[in-house]
Amino acid sequence: MTATVSILAEGQRRIDAPLRSALDRLDPATRHVCGYHLGFWDSDASPISGTGKGIRPALALLSAWAAGAGDEIGIPAAVACELIHNFSLLHDDVMDHDTERRHRTTAWAQFGVPAAILAGDALCSLASEVLAEAPSATKDWAVRCLTASTRRLIAGQAADLAFETQDQVSLAECLKMAADKTGALMACSASLGAVLADAPAELALGLAEFGEHLGLAFQLADDILGIWGNPERTGKPVLSDLRSRKKSVPVVYALASGTPAGDRLAVLYAQPDELNEAQLHEAAELVSEAGGKDWTEQRADEELEAALARIDSLLLPGPIAEDFTTLARQLSHRDR
Repeated sequence: MTATVSILAEGQRRIDAPLRSALDRLDPATRHVCGYHLGFWDSDASPISGTGKGIRPALALLSAWAAGAGDEIGIPAAVACELIHNFSLLHDDVMDHDTERRHRTTAWAQFGVPAAILAGDALCSLASEVLAEAPSATKDWAVRCLTASTRRLIAGQAADLAFETQDQVSLAECLKMAADKTGALMACSASLGAVLADAPAELALGLAEFGEHLGLAFQLADDILGIWGNPERTGKPVLSDLRSRKKSVPVVYALASGTPAGDRLAVLYAQPDELNEAQLHEAAELVSEAGGKDWTEQRADEELEAALARIDSLLLPGPIAEDFTTLARQLSHRDR
């Protein structure tokens, strides 16, 4: 596989049946909400096709292949990572009060907050269960890697929420939050197949470092999309991060810039009332004027180059290295 679309599509194809099988372990009500969120069916149980991008499953499969393992190892790792990712999305939508994801009503908006929280909890528990059943001598270590990454993800989300009510957030704090919120699970996804395959430590650690850099590049690109992304492509409302006054990396950079634009942005962010449409557009212009957009894009490029350099250093088989590289380049510049 050399085209990114085919890498992602192949990952989704290979985990579709195992993912559905995992959901079948759940009680009917929770299974229904989970399958709705995952895009398997609509709210009335009518079958649809609207799953996510499949980034983490693709990385997990590639990591298993990089270690010389097959689907019997790669698929449990891929399914587990996808379950954790969607656990985080279900809870994230509740916390952010987002009513739209992937161009559909979010699970909590469709079924209520309690049902969405329980669905997220169910996916989180299923992830460890699926991974613990893998035919691998190192499955216990793989479960520990997954749960540790999940704790980091939760810490990043907690920081993201805390930032919304903090007057001062440093750029270093914001970058750590992004690394935890997105980089942790991306690092796990990029290495979990290799861990499950009992690969040499150098390979597993190298793939994790690749994923960590890629995850930060991905999150920085996502921060750009959260302000300037096209709703038709992102599936979220325009200026969504500014509407909720998130202190994402471009915003924090602008607020700390010491520029008139940054000072004006601070005034807008501090006002008690909701920002109207004119103020939201003004805020986006101020972030850009203060250098937040350019700095974030440059840092995303630097993280991408670090990820690619780490892959090069591992001396992987040509086709697998090419797939990792192609996927990384696409993900870190998606839909800008």
